[in-house]
Amino acid sequence: MNGAELDHVSYTVEGKTLLREVSLQVRSGEVLVVVGPNGAGKSTTLGLLAGDLRPDSGRVLVAGAEAGTWSGIELARRRAVLLQQNTVTFPFTVADVVRMGRTPWRGTEAEDFDDTEVAAALKATGMTEFAERRFTTLSGGEQARAALSRVLAQRAGILLLDEPTAALDLRHSEEILTLVTARAAAGDAVLVVVHDLGLAAAYADRIAVLADGELAADGTPAEVLTESLLSEVYRHPVEVLTHPRTGKPIVLPHRAAEERR
Repeated sequence: MNGAELDHVSYTVEGKTLLREVSLQVRSGEVLVVVGPNGAGKSTTLGLLAGDLRPDSGRVLVAGAEAGTWSGIELARRRAVLLQQNTVTFPFTVADVVRMGRTPWRGTEAEDFDDTEVAAALKATGMTEFAERRFTTLSGGEQARAALSRVLAQRAGILLLDEPTAALDLRHSEEILTLVTARAAAGDAVLVVVHDLGLAAAYADRIAVLADGELAADGTPAEVLTESLLSEVYRHPVEVLTHPRTGKPIVLPHRAAEERR
């Protein structure tokens, strides 16, 4: 069973409530995109769903069981996490880094497929030619793609991705989100945190909007990406247009005509 869930979860650090009574589901076969302004609680939400953080109240379910009941290795076989920062200080090659994603399967029958999964993950992210390069010699975008390769090689049924496109150019951003959409179509449960509302609109099955640690909205892009909601959440007026070919929402900051002169 794939999927993860927050059930009325609150989380506080040093007296500051970062998440308050949030209920959210990451469902099999679906891409859930989490958006919101800085400090809204997006990365905290991902950390809780990953089982890396423990809630002060409420429940976190991973693959149908409370996250705390899984051992570390059992959790790693069920969910894979991509963090914003991918720090590697030792001189590992890209292939070494990607192979780390296979660690949870050591000693199981799945270990027989390590080479195949590593090669497939490198190919999927366009990193095959970089396999023998030292990770530390890569550009920021190349490191991001190598880190995503590690997550894909892990072959968990739940993917939790924090800003996977932040360091990527337009082409690679589109390719990566197309890739994770295909993983969802194959049955994985996918959560992606992004700042770009255009990418959210284009690739999400559902969008969750966080604001000040609370869930402001959860629904389809058309339901959630409204001028009134986004203007309130981001504290800046926005315009929402409809793409003439795809019918998807396009979100733009409102700029007065005199400001463009």
